[in-house]
This record gives sequence, C-alpha cells and structure tokens, in this order.
Amino acid sequence: MQDWLWMTAADLGREIADGTIDPVALTETYLTAIDRHPLRDRIYARVSHDRARAEARAAATRAASGLRRSPLDGVPVSWKDLFDTAGLGTEAGTKLMAGRVPDADAEVLQNATAAGLVCLGKTHMSEIAFSGLGLNPMTATPPCKNDAEAVPGGSSSGAAASVAFGLAAAGIGSDTGGSVRIPSAWNDLVGLKTSHGLLSLTGVVPLCQTFDTVGPLCRSVEDANLLFGLLGGTKSADLGAASLAGLNVAILDTIAMDGVRDAPLQAFENAVALLEAQGVNVTHANFPQLAQAFDVAGNLYAGDSYGWWRDKVEAAPEKMFPQILERVRGGQHVSAADYVSGWNLLRQVRDTFTAAFAGFDAVIMPTAPILPPNADRLLTDDAYYKTENLLALRNTRIANLLDLTSLTLPTGTPSCGIMFNTPKHAEARLLRIGAAAEAALRAGQDTKDTIT
Repeated sequence: MQDWLWMTAADLGREIADGTIDPVALTETYLTAIDRHPLRDRIYARVSHDRARAEARAAATRAASGLRRSPLDGVPVSWKDLFDTAGLGTEAGTKLMAGRVPDADAEVLQNATAAGLVCLGKTHMSEIAFSGLGLNPMTATPPCKNDAEAVPGGSSSGAAASVAFGLAAAGIGSDTGGSVRIPSAWNDLVGLKTSHGLLSLTGVVPLCQTFDTVGPLCRSVEDANLLFGLLGGTKSADLGAASLAGLNVAILDTIAMDGVRDAPLQAFENAVALLEAQGVNVTHANFPQLAQAFDVAGNLYAGDSYGWWRDKVEAAPEKMFPQILERVRGGQHVSAADYVSGWNLLRQVRDTFTAAFAGFDAVIMPTAPILPPNADRLLTDDAYYKTENLLALRNTRIANLLDLTSLTLPTGTPSCGIMFNTPKHAEARLLRIGAAAEAALRAGQDTKDTIT
C-alpha cells in the first residue's frame, strides 16, 4: 500500500477501475501517512478526515457498481488554503483570516467532488499568495523536497509539498505570477497554469483578480490533463497523438535567459538538446516589448491586490509578515490613471506578442532562473528576500503578463524545470506538447542513469 503514495493520480484511477485498489483503503493509506509524517503540520493547515472518508466510501460504492464518475473517481488530492471548503477553515495563509470557515465549497472544488475526487484537506501557502518563495513565518513554511534548509517555492507551497512528500496524489493550487509552476519546478513536479478566466474563481480567496488562475500540481502531464478537465467540468484533451517531430519552438532570450544560474541553465540546455534529438526545431527569439510589460506589472499587481485586501490589512497590519505587508501596501499610491494606462499598454504588448510568435508551437524557457533559496537567510536578510523573490517569479510571470497558458516539467536535475508556453485557451495543444516532451525528458534521464 505504501507504493500507492507515489503513484500518479491516473494510475491510481486505473487501478480503482479494475478493482485492484479500494478507494477506502487508498484514502486511509494517505490519511495515515499524513498523520504520521513528521512534517505534517508544515504541509497541511487542516486535514479533512471525516469528509475524505465519506467521499472514499461513496467512491468505493460507485466503483463496485460500475458507476464511476470520472477516471479519477476515488483519488485523494489536497487543496491550497484559499479554496473555500464548506465547514473547514479557509484562511489564505494569513492571520488576517484566522477562524474563517466558509459555508460552501469553491466552484472548482464542487466540480472536483462531483467527479469523485477525495478531499484530503487544506495545504499551507505563502501569505495571501503574494510570494514566489513559499516562506511564511506567520503560519508555516512547507519543506522543499530537494533541500531541507530551503524554501519550497510559492505560493502553492504546501500543495507541492503534499505531492512531493507522498501525502497527496495531486495538489490543487493557484497561479497569479508563478504560484503553481515555481513550487512544481522546485519539487520536481508537473505544474499547469491555466488560461485566465477559464477555471472558475468563485469561492477562491483572491490576490489579484485580473491575474489569478487555478491549476494542478502533480506527477505527470496525464494527471494535469485529467485534473484540468475535471476542475472545469469539461472533457480532457486526447494526448494519444502527442509528438515532438516537426514542432517549431522559440527560446525567449529577452529577460527570461538573463543571469540564469548554473544549475537551471545547464538543466535547461540539456533538456533542449533532448527535444532537438526528437525533431523539435528550436529558434532563439527576442521580444523587446516584454520590458514594457514588466515596467507596468508592479502597479497592476499591487493596485489590484491592495484594492481587495486594503481594509483587512489596514485593520491589523501587525498580523502580517513585513515583506508581504510591504508588497501589498505598494498599491496605496497607484493612481486610477496609472492603473488604467498600465492595462492599456499591457493589452498592446499582448497583441504584439501574439502576432510576433504566431509561427511557433510553443515558447520555452527555464521555469526559474534560480534554485530554492535558504529559508533562514530569507528571514534575516531583507535585500536577499527581495532579490530572490523577484528572480523566482521573473520567468513564470511572463505567462501571466502576456496572457498565456503555461506548463512546467521536471528536467531530471533537482529543482530545475523547463517551461512551455502557448496562447491562452490552447491548453489541449500545450498538454499534448507537454506529454511528448515529458516522455523525451524521461527517456533521456533513463539513458543517463543507465550510462552512469
């Protein structure tokens, strides 16, 4: 049964379907693993034992009757602590919301429950989701799979840790500037940033409503594909015809490749070589207008977040981690004129990018230009915190700013991901490319392991 903790969600679903795995036994295996894990309280904010057991019993009944609702019916997953969960605290990683208990599930959780997924509980996160590092001294900082002294990436930090440490088959997170993809990359997972507005944000505590998205953190592209469909109540893409041969892919040299540190750079270059060996045509491309998008990003993110959080923040600023308080208060001085003009400029940049890269199947780059930073130093060195946080978010935020859908894959080098980007609403294309790239990268790693 311990092997179940490390299987993909899709494989668990298949074994439930053929009667090899009982959903009740599976859920009990996960709940026991969670309760016994020494890092449990740094990963899970709250565990929904009763709900998980009830949902598992219902899934077992459906499986026995041949009435399963989806390929993942009976599979246990975790939920970031900003998705409303009826009767269970949802506090968005902040003491500003301590004791908040919603009376209804978020719409995406309703969809997942209708598809038979089992809710294990709520995972810790960066405070109000406003950091790419995953450091949260106000509630808990989850662990990083590859470095016990480092942060795990954020803001879906506990979501990533729940999967990386074998305490959930998948985690559901949110991504406003990289919050699904950074912790996925730093914990060797697959992470999908969906198109803005495609998955419901009803019942999701907002950070920046104009950029917030919902997405899964998981062990395979197949899992990401299935979860994407179930969260939206739609069909998943057909990944059967996934191929890399003849794909035209651009490496975005502008900003994304600046100062990438040695390990992420080498991992990216190795991954690109494996893609080229499978017939991918790789071109280096520049997009100087991207600098304009970054220039207005601060006003847009801060203005949006402060507009929603202002009253709660100013009522009790002492309850916040100073670094997050400073970031959200950056919206105090954003004028309406600057906010509107910033959005007008960003829409122009998006249109220009769409036209300039229309001939490519995907745009790729390292998911993060840095490795996970040391948690203690982040707490004691303000300048280091700011530098590393901006670097952590730099590459992932490109997709949020340009309104793209985005997928990070492990490269085989610990905490180093490669990111694929396609236009908004092109999730099916992105996931097919991702499935083929995943197979190529795994085959390349297997070959390397055999040689060494």
